[in-house]
Amino acid sequence: MREIGIGLLGLGVVGGGLVRLLRENGEFLSRKTGIRLQVRRVLVRDPAKPRAVSVPREILTTDFEEILSDPAIHIVCELMGGLEPAHTYILRALEAGKYVVTANKAVLSTYGPEIFAAAEAAGSGLFFEAAVGGGVPIVKALRESLSANRIRRLTAIVNGTCNYILTRMTEEEMPLSEALREAQARGLAEADPTLDLTGADSAHKLAILATLAYGGFLSADQVYTEGIQDLEPLDIRFAREFGFVPKLLALGREEGGRVEVRVHPTLVPETHVLASVRE
Repeated sequence: MREIGIGLLGLGVVGGGLVRLLRENGEFLSRKTGIRLQVRRVLVRDPAKPRAVSVPREILTTDFEEILSDPAIHIVCELMGGLEPAHTYILRALEAGKYVVTANKAVLSTYGPEIFAAAEAAGSGLFFEAAVGGGVPIVKALRESLSANRIRRLTAIVNGTCNYILTRMTEEEMPLSEALREAQARGLAEADPTLDLTGADSAHKLAILATLAYGGFLSADQVYTEGIQDLEPLDIRFAREFGFVPKLLALGREEGGRVEVRVHPTLVPETHVLASVRE
C-alpha cells in the first residue's frame, strides 16, 4: 500500500482535530483509496505544551526546515492561521514541490495571486476547500464543475458563529451578549469573536469565492463589510413583525463588467431558503 507523508503546521484546535480524524478514519480511507496517510512531522512553538490530542514526542518539531527537507513528506498541511509565518511557509513548501493544503482564508484573501502563481510555477497542488464552507465542496465546484459558467450572483451564509447567534436572538429573543456566551460555551465561537462579529471572517471567505467565481483577484479589504455587533433584540422583533429574519449574508454580483461584493446583516423573507438555516 502506498504511503503519503504529511507535515502538519500547527496543533491547535483545527490541527488536533485533523489528527483525531486521521486516527478515527485512517483504516477506512486506506481501504477505500489504497493509500495510507501518515503524519510524519508536526510543527509547534512549544513541544512541551500540554495538548488536547496526544502525538508522539519525536514527531514534534520547532524547525520548519525539517518538514521542508524530508522527502517522505508529500503534503504540507498549514493549519496555523494568521498571515505570518503561514504565508512564508506556504510559499516555501510550494517552491519545494510539496502539495499544500490550507484552511487559512486570511492568507488566501491577502496573498492569493502570489500563492496561486507559486503553485502554478512549481507544478505543485494547492488545496483550500476547508477555507470556505467547511465540508461543503463549494471551492471545488467553482474551480472545476462551474468554471465554464458565467456566475452572476453569490448569496451565502458563510459564518456559523454569527448565524447561530442570530438564530438564538431571533427564536429566544436573547441579547447578543448572551447568545455569544452560549455559542462560546458550545465551542461555536472563539474566545475573541471579533473577526466573526465584525464580518471580517465573512469578508475573507467572500473574497475567495468572488475571486473563483469572477476571475481576477479580490482582496478582503475590497469587500464592503458590516457586522452584527450592533444588532439589538428590538431590531429583530420589528423584522419578525414584517415577516423577515436577519442573516449575515455574503453577497457578490457581476454586472456590466463590474463586480460588487459586500457583507452585512440582511433582512431575509421567512419563506426564503436561507431563513431556515439555523445553525
